[in-house]
Amino acid sequence: MAWNIEVVNECAVVRMNTNKVNMQNDQFFADLHGAFDRLEREYGDLPVVLTGQGDVFSAGIDFQYSFEIFGSGSQDKIRDWYRAYRETNLRIFQYPRPTVAAVNGHAIAGGLITALDCDFRDAARKQPRFGLNEVPIGIPMPAAYVEIIKYTLGDKVGALATLRGKLYEFEEAEQLGFFHEVVEPAQLISKAIEYAKCITPDCNTAYAMSKKALQDGVMRQIEERTGGLD
Repeated sequence: MAWNIEVVNECAVVRMNTNKVNMQNDQFFADLHGAFDRLEREYGDLPVVLTGQGDVFSAGIDFQYSFEIFGSGSQDKIRDWYRAYRETNLRIFQYPRPTVAAVNGHAIAGGLITALDCDFRDAARKQPRFGLNEVPIGIPMPAAYVEIIKYTLGDKVGALATLRGKLYEFEEAEQLGFFHEVVEPAQLISKAIEYAKCITPDCNTAYAMSKKALQDGVMRQIEERTGGLD
């Protein structure tokens, strides 16, 4: 099922619905690119809010899918996996319009990265968990992830979250600065739309150019380090 896109108050609200918990696999990648193709084609002037369903924003990597690839021993398959995952995250990260993650629930591992790909993050005050637990379960953190994490969370918090690999309760995640604002669940989408509409459409070019300039160093690091580390 293609991700649902609804225009609300002059903002494109995208609801991820690949599977019940938005486990990330090849279908999730395809759905993400399909949604952003539509955004560019049909809603190119609108800011974007990205959210999940129920109590989960995204549970991250589909382990069965990814471990079969890692365990195959095929360098080509593993290289293709890293490339596909990198491209999906950069599709959000580099999108030229304002992007807001409306974090409706758990955001774990790759699911938290998806939220960090967005310019802003609003979270519903529930009792979900958030964290980057790749390292403690034996998955090396891709270079592109590391650069995005440092860009959004800063070096100190980024290193802590990456290397310790802890799944944080809501209050801890809030204190570490994972979110720009925390609201009651009923206010999540409206607050995310408010963030997304931080500029008027006539300033879209200024926003896109400024965002590209801010991300220039990150993108240089990703391009340089991807080949050597992934």
